[in-house]
Amino acid sequence: MKDFLHLKAPGNWINDPNGFIYYKGQYHLFYQHFPFLPRWGTMHWGHAVSKDLVHWEHRGIALYPSKAYDRNGIFSGSALEVDGRLYLYYTAVRYEQENPNNIHRALNNVFLASQAMLISEDGIHFDNLEGKRQIIPVLTDSEAGDPQNTRDPKVWRTGQGFRMILGSTRDGVGRLLFYRSEDGLRWIAAGQYTDPRLGTTLECPDLFPLKDGYLLLGSPMGITADGLQYPDQATYARADFDEETCRFALRQSPAILDWGLDLYAPQTTLDEQGRRVLIGWMRMPRAVQTSPDGRAPWRGMMSLPRLVEERDGQVCFPVHPNAAACFTLPAKDLAPLDDHKPVRLQGTLHNGQAWNLGGYRIRMENGRIETNRSAVFGGTEGYRLTARTPDLAADRCRLDVFLEENLIEIFIDDGRYVLSQVVLDLNRTLEGDFEQLTTVTPGR
Repeated sequence: MKDFLHLKAPGNWINDPNGFIYYKGQYHLFYQHFPFLPRWGTMHWGHAVSKDLVHWEHRGIALYPSKAYDRNGIFSGSALEVDGRLYLYYTAVRYEQENPNNIHRALNNVFLASQAMLISEDGIHFDNLEGKRQIIPVLTDSEAGDPQNTRDPKVWRTGQGFRMILGSTRDGVGRLLFYRSEDGLRWIAAGQYTDPRLGTTLECPDLFPLKDGYLLLGSPMGITADGLQYPDQATYARADFDEETCRFALRQSPAILDWGLDLYAPQTTLDEQGRRVLIGWMRMPRAVQTSPDGRAPWRGMMSLPRLVEERDGQVCFPVHPNAAACFTLPAKDLAPLDDHKPVRLQGTLHNGQAWNLGGYRIRMENGRIETNRSAVFGGTEGYRLTARTPDLAADRCRLDVFLEENLIEIFIDDGRYVLSQVVLDLNRTLEGDFEQLTTVTPGR
């Protein structure tokens, strides 16, 4: 099965991107996957590859439960190339007790988490019986970390060996755990950082150099309390980090990464040219029941690839040029959606002006971009229908909008802000003062 632009569930359920890496001439993207129903269950790692970040080929299931320590789930993690081999790091889950009415859920949501890895010789074959090893056992000392909510290892190489960051919690406050290794196989604890700005638990941490410091990405749980679905959001924050001592400190409070509030668990890697590229999971409220390619029902998809860069002191997330380059064919209306083709709209929006994209409304009001998906999000009680950016401190802004039948991604002023939202019922209405309207060439 193949996907274009957005990697979608090959059927049933996906969530977090995992093990995102450019390895042996291809981008590999693994993802949390429940292959039996379009809802969360016992996690596996699905696998897809691409040569350009836009044409994806699904390769089936790479990791699945096979050990006592991971019998109830292969949770999120990362990938690293070591001596030509692919090291896959993940959180292994074992339920204290299975729910007798649904073995894919823990009774009372109580489980134990440890860190494990699988070594693949080529990124194609994955030996789940002989290729795995547990590298950090369940943490039984609360000073070391939480036995349940310690997860999502992101591993990278430094001049002093290897480093790992894990999201954890302490007395209901988010904390980071750091580990070090000389060979990527044997790990020792190297430091901690606790801060209420990390929520109750920081999921899917990602830490990498940016300009004169570091950038921390993560998904802190419990940072909002509005009573709606998906209160937890993906964030970023500038930070200081010493690779030798693993001392860490936030320079700023975390900021929202995508103001549509549907994107979660972003993960980054370096692309073929050494640029930092990000992909995140777009949370869908219900499954798509019919698809021309036969994958339905399916639920969950990934965002367009985005660069991570700093401009004029601000962290920006512009669309990756490989994705932008696909849109070369002029289009006059939303008819390409009838053929399941995406559309790109570009233009300048002024204060008081609005665009109507198939029933999805974008407006600039009082210096902010505001969206409303009420007309294209029916039957989804309890979900956010509106979104808005912070004050842009301007009376106009450039919009670069990528629209397809299940997702709209709005890049504001070349990624200064991004607002992405899932949609369900677009029509062919198209109203706005657009400067360019393009779709992809046939056969892409």
